[in-house]
Formats: sequence, C-alpha cells, structure tokens
Amino acid sequence: MQTSSTGSVALVTGASSGIGALYADRLARRGHDLILVARDEARLQALAARLLAETGRAVEVMVADLADDASLRRVEARLREDPRIGVLVNNAGMAVAAPLLVADPDRLEAMVRLNVVAAMRLAVTAAQAFAPRGEGTIINIASVLALVPEMFNGAYSGTKAFILNLTQALQAELAGKGVRVQAVMPGATRTEIWDRAGTAIANLPAHMLMEAEEMVDAALAGLDLGEAVTLPALPDIAQWDALQAARGAMAPNLSLNHPAARYRLG
Repeated sequence: MQTSSTGSVALVTGASSGIGALYADRLARRGHDLILVARDEARLQALAARLLAETGRAVEVMVADLADDASLRRVEARLREDPRIGVLVNNAGMAVAAPLLVADPDRLEAMVRLNVVAAMRLAVTAAQAFAPRGEGTIINIASVLALVPEMFNGAYSGTKAFILNLTQALQAELAGKGVRVQAVMPGATRTEIWDRAGTAIANLPAHMLMEAEEMVDAALAGLDLGEAVTLPALPDIAQWDALQAARGAMAPNLSLNHPAARYRLG
C-alpha cells in the first residue's frame, strides 16, 4: 500500500460514477475514509451507503459543481483546512467529441473551466496543504490523448496535456517533500463520459476499450510501483521512457541566444 497516510481521508472528485466511484471503492478497501464530491447527490448517497456497509469506512458526501466558482472554492477550502485529508483524486471532467470546426465554443469553454481551471486549483491547493505536513498523495486523471491531439477534439486533448504538464511540474517542485503526485493516462475507458460527449461507445473498436475497473486497478498498481506517470494500456514502458529521454535531450537546446542555423537565411 503506497498511498500516503494509510487511513487518512481521501477526497475524490467526480465520484458519483465511473472512474471516480471506483477510486472511492478501492481506496475505502485500502483503509481510507472518504469525502465524495460530485453534482449528483442521489448517486453519491447511494455510493456512500454501499461503501459504509461493505467496508465500514466513514464516507462523507459533498455535493458540488466544480464548474461553479462558489462550489469550487468550497472544496478548495476543505482541502486547505482539513488536516485529515491525505489523498486527492482529481478526477472530475467532461469531454466534447465534436471536431473543433463544428464544436460549440461555449461547450469548449465549459470543458476548459472544469478540466483545467478546477483541476489546477484543486491540485495546487492540495500540494500547498500537503507539503508542510511532509506527506500526501495527489492523483491527477489525464488521458493518452495528451500525447496524440490529432486523434480527438483538440481542446479536450489540450486539457489533458495541461494536466500532464501540471503534474510533472508539481513532481519537480515537491521532490523531497514527501508528497506523491501521479498522472494517470487512460486510453478509451468504458464510462458515461462518451454518451455525455455525444459519441456512442458502441462505435469504439473493442480492442481499444478498457473496462473502468481494470483501468483503476492498473492505475493504483502503478501508484504502488512508484510511477510518476501511469499509462494503463501501454505494454512497453520503455516507449514512454524513450519519449521522456528525448524530451530531456532537447531541453538544453530549447532556449539559446541565437536562432538555429536553418533560420539564418542569406
């Protein structure tokens, strides 16, 4: 068991269904009490009752729409002020499936507010709360689409690239401070997000679609292994390592005092 502060409270966003509900289940079985955050109170209450009955862990329901500023600030305040909280699962999000050329800009903006602004504020708040205590775990749910933006709605993949970058920056800042930060990068996963995005899940190739239970269990196994970034479907982790090595090799040459020779004309 590698999550910090076994027995501490885990705050899970987007907890009413899918990936969030499964994280809540698995963390309760690992010995964590829970604060479940989502908009759907009926679903949250049903999940809380089941987890209490099955695990005996204390489960609190916190109804909040993280796209709403007042609700978001309320969850932030809880993260900042409740010293029992030792785990944040930053999972709440939405998708827009339509190509950018026909997508509704209002829907894209709503997605950015939830996937980027809310997720960033909660991750930073948790990091600021955990670091002085010298322990804690932040799990940020990103997506493999961060790596292949041409495969889906580019604004959605951009929100997930933001989460990956944010996670890696927090990992660097928190090094040596006792706080774990993990980015989880699922591929296509069987959840309700597809219907809400306007894409029929039946249209996805079966070989690309992972069950949510398998995804969450793999992500937690990656956390236990100490992975900074977990790609549940990737068979050969050496491919990710090579990508990171290539990025590191470019780093010394990304900011120099003169343009590259290819741009010096004449």
